[in-house]
Amino acid sequence: MYAFLWRHLPGPVYVKVLIAAAALALVVVLLFGWIFPWIEPLMPFSGNTVSQ
Repeated sequence: MYAFLWRHLPGPVYVKVLIAAAALALVVVLLFGWIFPWIEPLMPFSGNTVSQ
C-alpha cells in the first residue's frame, strides 16, 4: 500500500516526503480534533473513576 502511494505522489523525492508529511499531519489533526472526541462517549471505558 505504501509503495502504491509513494509511486503516485508527484515530484522528486523531497516533494514526495513533504506531501507525505503534510498528509500525515492532516490525518493526525483530523483524528485528534474531530474523530476521537466524537467516538469518546461511545467507548466502554468512558467515565470510569478511581475511588477508595
